[in-house]
Amino acid sequence: MTDHELIWRIAGGSGDGIASTSQNFAKALMRAGLHVFTHRHYPSRIRGGHTYTEVRVSADPVKSRGDGYNFLLALGDSFARNPSEGAYYGNEEIKPLSENLDELNEGGVIVYDSGLLDASEIEDFDERVEENDWHVYDIDLRTIAREHGREVMRNTAGVAVTCAIAGIEPDVIKSLMSDAMPDKILEPNLTVFDDAYEMVREEYDVDAPDVSAPTGEHDEEQVLLSGSDAIAYGAIDEGCRFIAGYPMTPWTEVFTIMTQNLPELGGISEQVEDEIAAAALAIGASHAGVKAMSGSSGGGFSLMSEPLGLAEITETPLVLVEAMRAGPSTGMPTKPEQADLEHVLYTSQGDSHRIVFAPGNAAEAYYQTRKAFQIAYEYQIPSIVLYDQKLGGELSNVPASVFDEEPNADLGSVLTEAELEDAPHDDSGKYQRFQHDTENGVSPRSLPGQKGGRYLATGNEHMPAGHISESPENRVAQVNRRMQKVDNIRTELDADGEFNTVYGDEDADLGLITFGSQQGTVEEAADVLSEKGHSVKVLGVSEMMPFPKQQVAEFLDSVDEALVVEMTASAQFRGLISKELGGYGDQMSSLLKYNGNPFEPADIVEGFETALLEGEELPDNRTKFVPKVGE
Repeated sequence: MTDHELIWRIAGGSGDGIASTSQNFAKALMRAGLHVFTHRHYPSRIRGGHTYTEVRVSADPVKSRGDGYNFLLALGDSFARNPSEGAYYGNEEIKPLSENLDELNEGGVIVYDSGLLDASEIEDFDERVEENDWHVYDIDLRTIAREHGREVMRNTAGVAVTCAIAGIEPDVIKSLMSDAMPDKILEPNLTVFDDAYEMVREEYDVDAPDVSAPTGEHDEEQVLLSGSDAIAYGAIDEGCRFIAGYPMTPWTEVFTIMTQNLPELGGISEQVEDEIAAAALAIGASHAGVKAMSGSSGGGFSLMSEPLGLAEITETPLVLVEAMRAGPSTGMPTKPEQADLEHVLYTSQGDSHRIVFAPGNAAEAYYQTRKAFQIAYEYQIPSIVLYDQKLGGELSNVPASVFDEEPNADLGSVLTEAELEDAPHDDSGKYQRFQHDTENGVSPRSLPGQKGGRYLATGNEHMPAGHISESPENRVAQVNRRMQKVDNIRTELDADGEFNTVYGDEDADLGLITFGSQQGTVEEAADVLSEKGHSVKVLGVSEMMPFPKQQVAEFLDSVDEALVVEMTASAQFRGLISKELGGYGDQMSSLLKYNGNPFEPADIVEGFETALLEGEELPDNRTKFVPKVGE
C-alpha cells in the first residue's frame, strides 16, 4: 500500500446491494481520474451471510487488493438468519462489523450502521479501537434511509458518509448516480445522500482521521471491467455468435454477459440441461460454421471431458472457459483456487491435446480469449481459457485502447467451394477432410452444405475421408499430424512473444514465478522486496499448453533460486514446470495458499524473506512453504 491511497471495504449481507454499491463507487472514482482495483468476498448463499467488497483507490496504477485496508463501511446484514452467538454460523447480524476488524490498518476508519449493528456485542471492541487508533463513527444509516424512502438506501447514506470523511467531492458520486439510476429512485437517493453528507460534516469531526482519497488524472480514457467481462467481450469481438452452458459459480458471469449481448448481434445463447450437452451443442454449432464456445467451473468441466475428446479427434474448433474455484466436488464454490490446472491440462482420454491460456489480468483475459479463438479455428483444436474466481470477479480500470482491435469473424482454415473443387476426394466423392500430409498439421475443413465438401465426422479414428479405420499406418499418421499442430502453435506463440510477462530487474539473482490471477500481486510483492534491498524479478506464465519451455528455462537459468507462487495445496504449477523442463527441482521452492483467500503482497514478502532466505518456519498456516528438492 502506498502512503496515500484509500482502500475502502463495504460489508453487509448477500442481497443487500454490496456488490452494486461498490461497483458504482469504483466507477465514480475511476471517472474522477483515479486507478481502482476491487476484491470480492461472498458466501455460497443467495441472500444473507457476510459479504464484503474492497475498492482500492490510488493516483498510480494498482495491481492487487494490497495489504489490509483503511476504511470500513459496515452496513449490517438485513437477511441475517440468527442473531444468536450460539448458532452454528454464529451471530450473523454483527459479522459485517466483527469479521472485518483483523485486517483494518492502524489509524483506520470505521463507519457502522447503528440502526442494525451494536458494537457492544463485540468482545473487547473499545479496547481494540483504542489500541489501533481507529476512528469510529456510529451513525444510524437505516433511519436516514427510512426517512426518505426505502431501507436499501442506507447504502447511499453510507457512501455519502464515506465522501464526507475521506474528502471525496460529492458530485463525483452524484454524477454517476444520475447516470445509473432511473428518475423514480434518483431523487430520493440524492436526498438521502445530501442529508447524510451534511449531517456528518456538521455533527462529527471528519478531519480527525488521516485517511482520505487521493486525486489523479488519467492520460487516456479508461474502462472498468472484470476478468469475466474481458473474456466475454474478447469472445464477442473475435466473432463468437453461439454459446451453450449451464449456470455454475463463478463461470456463470461469463455466460450471463454473453447471453445479454449475443441476441443483439444475431447470436444465440442456450441454457441446457447439463455441461455434456453444453459442450456438445457448441461442437455442433462450430461444425456448422459458427464460432462457438462453452464453459463451466470445475465440477461441470468434468462432464465436458468426453465432448472435449470428440472435438479433438473430429478436429472441430472449440473454445471452452474454465473458472476455477476451491474443490474437489462442490468444495467452496465462491472462493478462489488454482487447483484445476492439472484437471484442465489432462482431462479426456488418450493422447489428447488442447491449447490452454491462463490470463493474469483483465487486459490479458481479453487478448488471450481472442487468441484462443484464433488458434482454435485456424488449427482446428480445442482451446481453453483458464481463470479463477478472483480474476473473474475483481474489477479494475483498463485503458480503452485495449479494445481498439478490429473484430474478427474469420473462420480460419475453411475451404471455399472453389477451393474444394481442386481438393483431394476419395473414389466415392467424399472430401478427404483428414489428409495425412499437411504443411502444419492442419487439414482444411469444409462446412455442411458446401458443394464437394461432404465427409464423415466420427469419434472413432478414421481415414482421410472420415470412415472408421484401425489401420496402424493410418493411426500413426493421424496422431502425428494432430500432434504436429501443437508444435506449430508453440512456434507461433514464441514468435508473437505476447503473453508471458517478465517484470523487475533483469539482472536479479532471485526469482518469483506464478501463473494466472496472482501475477499482479506477485509483481507488487517484488516491488516491496526490491525496496527492501532484495534483487528480485518475476515471471508470470500465461501459456499453460503448449508450455513455453524455452522462456521458462531461460528465466530459471538467469537466477540462483526461484519461489513458485500458486493457490494450490499440491504445487501443481511447480510440478508442471518440472515435468515440462525435466529438471530444476533443486532450484524451485513453493509458496502455496489454499484457505479460500488469494495471496496478498505481504504473504509473498513474508514467505520469501522468512522461509526462502532465512530458512525459518512461517508464523501461521495462512500460507505453506515447500522447499526445493534436496532440502
